[in-house]
Amino acid sequence: MDRDRLEGKWTEIKGRLREAYGVLSDDELEEARGDREQLEGKLQQRLGQTKDEARKTLDQILEKV
Repeated sequence: MDRDRLEGKWTEIKGRLREAYGVLSDDELEEARGDREQLEGKLQQRLGQTKDEARKTLDQILEKV
């Protein structure tokens, strides 16, 4: 998903991320707003995932949007 689409659907994406991963704060999500790499980094850091795992996690969320 490109940056424009990511930003355009941000509210829905943010909601799905909060549902699935309550460990992510609103501030962290807003900090990464529209930036896939930052979002993957936040997932990686907070969930203790590898970079590939974080990418797959985000891909699964984005497929549902």
